[in-house]
Amino acid sequence: MTVPYDALLFLSFGGPEKREDVIPFLENVLRGRNVPRERMLEVAEHYYHFGGVSPINAQVRELIDAVTTELRDHDIHLPIYWGNRNWTPFLKDTMQEMQRAGVQRSLAFFTSGYSSYSGCRQYRENILDVQAELGDSAPVVEKLRMFYNHPDFIAANADRVRDAVQQLPEEARSSFQIAFTAHSIPNSMAGGCDYEQQLTETCRLLAEELSIPAERWNLVYQSRSGRPEDPWLEPDILDHIRVLKSREVTALIVAPIGFLSDHMEVLFDLDEEAALLCKELGISMSRAGTVGTHPQFVTMIRKLIQERLDPAQPREAIGQFGPNWDICPQDCCPAPRRPGRPSSPAIT
Repeated sequence: MTVPYDALLFLSFGGPEKREDVIPFLENVLRGRNVPRERMLEVAEHYYHFGGVSPINAQVRELIDAVTTELRDHDIHLPIYWGNRNWTPFLKDTMQEMQRAGVQRSLAFFTSGYSSYSGCRQYRENILDVQAELGDSAPVVEKLRMFYNHPDFIAANADRVRDAVQQLPEEARSSFQIAFTAHSIPNSMAGGCDYEQQLTETCRLLAEELSIPAERWNLVYQSRSGRPEDPWLEPDILDHIRVLKSREVTALIVAPIGFLSDHMEVLFDLDEEAALLCKELGISMSRAGTVGTHPQFVTMIRKLIQERLDPAQPREAIGQFGPNWDICPQDCCPAPRRPGRPSSPAIT
């Protein structure tokens, strides 16, 4: 079989790895967005609380190491590169390295399992911008499909929830509520993509796998930013916890299924803020881990690569929607409309 690709690119968000990186990193993240500086400085304090170090880069390195071993064990020989949108290693530097190495056509794994502007299309725009700078010899980069309903993704998340159940008091292990969390996005972004639909399907599939009835789980959101007057997806996890208290719920599992690793927003918004609120309200809370380097998640990444290398390989998906597309429609996941901002151009 002739392998149609000669590299794999991991594309991620990036994060600071020392205190003096925090403000420049956040300025990169928020460039062109209507986020008050006061809010940026507030978020900076979250990073300073952990010494100015986001765990996301270390976690991407761990995942790359695990995938490298997985590919080698299955006789798949693709050099792996890694570039970030907002901090080192920057995507442009990585693609220049790929260009110098003679990479012509690369697959890309985005560290996001759900379709949205910020989780998919913006990464594709980042790639196109770099390709335009590098010229005709820039590597072609084709992303792997979204995997929110891949059976291995569901199985890995289910294992994390089962571990969390064991952390609850024994008497609560058959009656807890579960809050599946994901990063909130503006309603103007959510209206142009399948983000909510895909998240809801992941939750449904997980609840089915775990035999949790519909009345015991909810999809909620966390980590919203932007101007207070702009509507974002709700309910917020903290508001939801207060509602649970009013319903006399005494045990809660929080499962951040919208995230792939235990990075800063998971650590601060859930392990700090949500955990503190639950303690104040007398609710026993257990936080499920993200998939991270769970063996079935690593296996899933390898399968996504194999199905692109060999069309005879199965395209696995469960639930009602089937496998997501490999090539995104030109008009999918447009940027949220803001006053004075044109709509997103078509991407081919």
